[in-house]
Amino acid sequence: MASSGVLSAITRSDNSLDWNLPAQRSISKLVCKTLEKKYNISRFASGLCRLEGKVAFITGGASGIGACTAKVFAQQGAKVVIADIQEQLGHSVVESIGTSNSSYVHCDVTNESHIKNAIDQTVATHGKLDIMFNNAGIGGANKTRIIDNEKADFERVLSVNVTGVFLGIKHAARVMIPARSGSILSTASVSSRVGAAASHAYCCAKHAVLGLTKNAAVELGQFGIRVNCLSPYALATPLATSFVGITDEDLEGFMNSAANLKGVTLRTEDIAYAALYLASDEAKYVSGHNLFIDGGFTIVNPSLGMFQYPDS
Repeated sequence: MASSGVLSAITRSDNSLDWNLPAQRSISKLVCKTLEKKYNISRFASGLCRLEGKVAFITGGASGIGACTAKVFAQQGAKVVIADIQEQLGHSVVESIGTSNSSYVHCDVTNESHIKNAIDQTVATHGKLDIMFNNAGIGGANKTRIIDNEKADFERVLSVNVTGVFLGIKHAARVMIPARSGSILSTASVSSRVGAAASHAYCCAKHAVLGLTKNAAVELGQFGIRVNCLSPYALATPLATSFVGITDEDLEGFMNSAANLKGVTLRTEDIAYAALYLASDEAKYVSGHNLFIDGGFTIVNPSLGMFQYPDS
């Protein structure tokens, strides 16, 4: 195919994405047009431009899962607004994507006026909001026993991880309802299904995110708005490593040893591509869903050991 050389130009030799995004975006648009016109191949089949023409707002977009998702969304054609309290990191992500396709806004998700004003600014600039990704979150204090936990820390985790999601859904819905379309995503966790995977506050918060997702999906479906959440297994993000107090390499080693799916390590790109699917029109009839990116971790009862092989 004539486009194969162009396709190879936007990936590295290991097939990972090249984050030279301004150039990559231009090439992607060219490839999309070529495939659709000359070869009658849709953007979905080509794997490019899956968010072309869409506007996305990502909280916690300055680092970790949020930053990676911002880059993937931009590479797939979206205009991306990165909302975070980490200004230097936020501007760095914008610089890597390109200012024509992304912008940064200082936003504390626990402050309703911040969320409201940032979303209103997004609509004023781009004319609409298609995708809301509530990704901002904190881990809280690393205290496993409930008797050692402080009320103030518990409330702080819920304020960011639950109230922040509530406000994001509320104000995204406010501008999406008149348009009668939109996709709202939130980051949950394997802790939304199982216990003992995180602190009490974090586990409680992620169960609440799932509840909000289900309730909002039921309410907003009548307006053509889809609401879903993502539940990843643990991976080496700034949130995770700061919570447990170990290096990225040590955390990866520990989580790989505890994982159900062996021979592969969960990366932020895996979460970003799951978010891409739920945000795109490929998932146009998916709503109220909790998508696990956990290699089967949450369906395993390791105490049974029924399928253990001696040499596995």
